[in-house]
Amino acid sequence: MAHAQIAPRPAAAPTAVAATASAASPAAPASQALPPAAAGAEPVDRSAAASAASGAAAVPAAPLSRDARRIYELSRDKLVQIRTLLRNADTQASIGSGFFVSADGLIVTNFHVASQLALEPERYRGVYVTMEGQEGEVELLAFDVQRDLAVLRAKARTAAAPVLGFRPAAEALAQGERIYSLGNPLDIGFAVTEGTYNGLVRRSFYPRIFFGGTLNPGMSGGPSVDDAGRVLGVNVAKRLDGEQVSFLIPAEFAQALVQRAASAEPITQPAYAEVTRQLTGHQQVLTERFLKAPFREQRHGNYRVPVPDDALARCWGSGRDPNFPGLNLERTQCQADSDVVAGDYSTGTVGLAYEAYNAPTLGAARFARVFSQSFANERFQTRGNRHQTAVECSERFVDSGSLPLRAVVCMSAYRKLPGLYNMTVLTASVNQPTQGILGRLDVQGIAFDNGMKLASHYLKAFRWEAAP
Repeated sequence: MAHAQIAPRPAAAPTAVAATASAASPAAPASQALPPAAAGAEPVDRSAAASAASGAAAVPAAPLSRDARRIYELSRDKLVQIRTLLRNADTQASIGSGFFVSADGLIVTNFHVASQLALEPERYRGVYVTMEGQEGEVELLAFDVQRDLAVLRAKARTAAAPVLGFRPAAEALAQGERIYSLGNPLDIGFAVTEGTYNGLVRRSFYPRIFFGGTLNPGMSGGPSVDDAGRVLGVNVAKRLDGEQVSFLIPAEFAQALVQRAASAEPITQPAYAEVTRQLTGHQQVLTERFLKAPFREQRHGNYRVPVPDDALARCWGSGRDPNFPGLNLERTQCQADSDVVAGDYSTGTVGLAYEAYNAPTLGAARFARVFSQSFANERFQTRGNRHQTAVECSERFVDSGSLPLRAVVCMSAYRKLPGLYNMTVLTASVNQPTQGILGRLDVQGIAFDNGMKLASHYLKAFRWEAAP
């Protein structure tokens, strides 16, 4: 999915945000998940901004929405900006938004806004800033990695905090109902944007609200409210390849986390164990869903390859490639919208990719060379980094009964998330002289046993259907 967490907005100089495939991934599909912006931010077109400023007098201002103004005035004292600061230098590392939900100073925001406080509390501290510029320290009480939520407490407050209430779950949202999203976009200042409720996102691994409105970096963790000013969702992400296609976390999950946080002790030590526990739960649910839903068969000539059920993943395909004359090449790529934030990177995704070759005019020797080169071109993270170890691979030939396959399984362990791995399964058919199927399965943040179950489930689903 070409979507990204819309905050925290880093304090560093802005760099271009683009969707790029990692070295261990197949060629990027039509849309690709973007990691949280931890070292860069979406660019600000300063020349365009200057032009707009110089021509402001000549362009009539858009009419002000009375509803948006009313919501803004109703909510302004309940909103805060969340800043993560380097302890030693006391400089800003990232910026997001949040809102008060209890008189004793509990604040809801996104986990990706507060992740540095959870994982590196010895290096970072957090502060909240009100619209009037009042500033105070915050402490992290609880977080929900799967749904990208966190609850902070404002420390040393002497007065009761103004509170935003939640919309009752019994009052279902209506399609097209007006929504108002609040936050501090691009560290420019507090703002309200109007949009509409468009139901829940299809194929989202966890429930997400489709908000037909604009969200920008810096607004993550801010509230989205209804016409009465009641919180119905928490700002979290937007699509990078579309306009006014944004996403909210349903308020019910924030309410549940607030209840858990109310009696929690502050998190003062790196919380990798808790992050690991939650991600282990995520991969367990992911594995069960994929094993429970049978693969659909996709036809490429006589080959039958497995693709996920439509409820689990989106798939795209392409036909003949002009760069390969004399070769009928078809490609398919599928991606599950199951990624979760684990600090300054994302994990938990599942992707599949196929290339189907048919080249009756090339001859067996030339086809074997092209087919082998394509298999060898698959890229991996061959060296370890601060998050993961170097990849280790095992190769064997397998036969599900109708189609012999060459299979390579590669795994890389997370250094600070024990028991979790990134796994890639590469397959190549070996049954025809001028035809072939290459397949790739990528699973991030999977336990070893579950990875083996998914790999076996995947490999057993390939078939060759001989012509009658």
